[in-house]
Amino acid sequence: MLNVRATIEQRELEYLSPYSCLSSKSRGRIIYEKPCSLRTVFQRDRNRIVYSKAFRRLKYKTQVFLAPADDHYRTRLTHTLEVSEIARTMCRALCLNEDLAEAIALGHDLGHTPFGHAGETVLNDLMSGGFSHYRQSLRVVDVLENDGAGLNLTYEVRDGIVKHSKGYGDVLPSSSKEMPETAEGSVVRYADIIAYLAHDLDDAIHSGVICEADIPEECQHVLGRVHSRRVVTMIEGVLGGTIPGDTSLVFGVEGRVGDAMHEMRQFLYHKVYRAEQVHNEFIKASKVLRELFGYYMDNSAELEQKIGGFAESTSHERRVADFLASMTDRFALDLYQRIFEPKTLNRNC
Repeated sequence: MLNVRATIEQRELEYLSPYSCLSSKSRGRIIYEKPCSLRTVFQRDRNRIVYSKAFRRLKYKTQVFLAPADDHYRTRLTHTLEVSEIARTMCRALCLNEDLAEAIALGHDLGHTPFGHAGETVLNDLMSGGFSHYRQSLRVVDVLENDGAGLNLTYEVRDGIVKHSKGYGDVLPSSSKEMPETAEGSVVRYADIIAYLAHDLDDAIHSGVICEADIPEECQHVLGRVHSRRVVTMIEGVLGGTIPGDTSLVFGVEGRVGDAMHEMRQFLYHKVYRAEQVHNEFIKASKVLRELFGYYMDNSAELEQKIGGFAESTSHERRVADFLASMTDRFALDLYQRIFEPKTLNRNC
């Protein structure tokens, strides 16, 4: 019988960099599975993520702007696809494992809340142990997907998912414990920031929150004046700033590009994410999630009817957070209206 997987694995041995993570050298899954004759372990992980319910829900989750009516704003799904494309481009240039990077990229935001980082902030405030979308993404693939059985992904993909986030800190943290264990995982961290620096700026201009003239001139001069040029420049900056080390690649960004990316990041935080239009949406999202959280904390029987019996060993608070984090923007808004504004809903019917 033809073994396509073995052929791909042999090709990786011949072509990929010594810094890459070979599919044949994966540390494996929590639960052993017989190898597939067609796909490598990382290709199987990618497919499992793409076919998951959590991945489909990303289509209706906010990137920056709350439940936008315009069809051309980014959503969490389009962000994920852009991160995947950028990660594959960078891995191809560095001779790293594209399939591993793609699987990490496609799964990195599966645990994101509705209403973008506004939703994450609210749940972090409400949860006694805090909440982060990257830990929730790992919980999705380990526990919540597949009716509680999880996706049983490989160690390397799980590691890349839970360590993809940089928040407001450094892209690559100083602590090695926070770093992905594979070069492909580090590539996804950079691909994530490249994607959102480019497309959040694009969406902010499209929405009228800022205009082209507001962008710092140095960012325009170094990164470029159109979206595609900015993406290419940032990718080139990372590739040019990454050097081979003794046992692993040492990632970085070329000087002027790195400085411009940092300045652009600060510009977005202060002029876009904290802009009045975005802040007002944050307040609305906060109210919706806080009241839904309180409602389901007080109505456990109704919650159980909605989410079923898996993950029963976790606390009620944890299960409420799982339910809220899984929601799309429109589902959360519709549910809020049904619970707290039923008369308004009936008048509209």
